[in-house]
Amino acid sequence: MHRIALTACALALTACASELPQPSPDQAWVDLYASAGYLLMANKLDGKRLDDGRYFQVSPGAHDLEARFQFEVPGGGSLGGMSEPVQMTCELRYRYDNFEAGKRYQIQARPLMREAQGWLYDEQRNVVAKADVMRCGTF
Repeated sequence: MHRIALTACALALTACASELPQPSPDQAWVDLYASAGYLLMANKLDGKRLDDGRYFQVSPGAHDLEARFQFEVPGGGSLGGMSEPVQMTCELRYRYDNFEAGKRYQIQARPLMREAQGWLYDEQRNVVAKADVMRCGTF
C-alpha cells in the first residue's frame, strides 16, 4: 500500500514540474546558479515581473535583470546561545549593455554575512557585470 502511495505521489510531483523551453537562437539565455541550500530566482526583466523564475531570455542589447536570492544566517540574541536561523532575502540587479543573440550567460549569487554578492558571467566565464544589492532583509 505504501509503495502505491509513494508512486502516486512521485508521479503527481513530476507532472507539475515543467521543462525549460528551448533557448531561442535570436535571444540570449541567462541561467541562474546558487550553491545547494540557497535559492536564486529570476524576478524582473527591465522592470516587468516574470512568470518563470528559472531563467531569463532576453533580446540582444542592454537589459536590467532583477533576481531574488534567499539564504539563512545564524540567529542571535537568545540568552541560551541557541536560536533559530534567520532567512534573508536580497534583491539583486544586474545591468548589462551587450547581450548577444544565441549566447548563454549565467547569474551567480552568494551570501556575505547579511548581504549578498552577485555576478553575471559570459560563456567564457568572464565577469561582465556585478550585482547591485537593492535591498536585503527578512521579508
